[in-house]
Amino acid sequence: MPDSSSSLFSNPVSTLPHALTLTPLSGPFSAVFAPPGSKSLTNRALLLAALACGTSRMTGVLLADDSKRMLEALLALGFAVEVDEAAATAAVHGQGGTFPAQNASLFLGNAGTATRFLSAALGLGAPGSAYVVDGIPRMRERPIGQLVEPMRRLGAQVECTLKEGFPPLLIRGGAAFRKGGSLTLAPTLSSQYVSALLQVAPLLQEGLAISFDGAITSRPYIEMTLRLMALFGAKSAWDGNTVRVFPGGYSAFDYPVEPDASSASYPLAAAAITPGSQITVPGLGKDSLQGDAAFCLVLEKMGCRVTQSATSTTLAAPADGILHGVDVDMNGIPDMAQTLACVAVFAKGPTTIRDVGNLRVKETDRMEALRVELTKLGASVTVSGDDLTVVPPAGGQTLPAQIHTYDDHRMAMAFSLIGLRNPGVTLLDPACCSKTWPAYFRDMARITGADWKV
Repeated sequence: MPDSSSSLFSNPVSTLPHALTLTPLSGPFSAVFAPPGSKSLTNRALLLAALACGTSRMTGVLLADDSKRMLEALLALGFAVEVDEAAATAAVHGQGGTFPAQNASLFLGNAGTATRFLSAALGLGAPGSAYVVDGIPRMRERPIGQLVEPMRRLGAQVECTLKEGFPPLLIRGGAAFRKGGSLTLAPTLSSQYVSALLQVAPLLQEGLAISFDGAITSRPYIEMTLRLMALFGAKSAWDGNTVRVFPGGYSAFDYPVEPDASSASYPLAAAAITPGSQITVPGLGKDSLQGDAAFCLVLEKMGCRVTQSATSTTLAAPADGILHGVDVDMNGIPDMAQTLACVAVFAKGPTTIRDVGNLRVKETDRMEALRVELTKLGASVTVSGDDLTVVPPAGGQTLPAQIHTYDDHRMAMAFSLIGLRNPGVTLLDPACCSKTWPAYFRDMARITGADWKV
């Protein structure tokens, strides 16, 4: 399926080598730095803007692979979209829950948020419309049945054209799905399936009530979705384990996107593992919509000093330079598991990361990838069910190793932290960071003072 990204964006060729050997820092650093805009908020806000009535303008927009896929999909669906790459702004002219194009083939790469959110939204298509949703081979391996099945229960016409429960999807428009109603959901592999359904709910005639029969996966992400929906005018309420979204549609909203809390974990962790270092992340504090903003509190448990205001976070390495292993449930912030696993290499004692089984259905099987690559470096790693335990090598001294990144941006960024402390870390395919932070290595070198040849 062709890639139409050239229609909105410049398409620079990455200057990163296939293999990047990292040079450790020579001393501590102190910096103030805000990472690019949040991927989670950008892709949600872009879709809500398209579903709203009127024109929404967004600042601080993330312009990386995943969000570009969403923007290009909106363009293919007939929406008027204006992007200023240099200013990181976007304007989307919403159509009140209708799609200008009656037929479209959407190639979404490996963008999980775009694939899941758009799939649910396309159920709103007019009678006679037909849309194909597809991606790279890895996307075809990432399950989507836990979204397709409730969509079908609500009346959507969704066909998995190659293998049941997996993309590619053929979604046909019709009136039944627009009625809405109620669903009961068992625990899902990803909160994105729930967020996808919630985001279309204000456009359903009866709204939507979702009752959870068991644990709610990554609830902070669901709360983030609801809070962002509220900014665009949606109304919702919790009643125990049931969330109800009321009908009424969306109104255009001018939205400043927060810095990405997941991306902020890497400079925060870099300061944590480098004695004498400190970093401040402006724009990201106690009032953040993003659950991942709480990752700094995990680093605090390990011995770091953390100060947060409503809109800023400052972290300093432990005064004695010693990090301590922790035992922590990361189900609410699973994207932080790789960062923590790499920080754990420099901790005193083991670190156990619990209830992160959904890492297996991310860009790669992150549980297995962490086990394999950390073992190469000399750590002892145990996977037991949905829990992962890292026992650091003696003194945090790792072995030289080539680290496979599995076309997973978070593997590259997390393992780069080890290269800040120890020699001999070579990352293969570092350019995979373009999924969420194209300038990651250049920015991290500037933040920390690392002599990385990028």
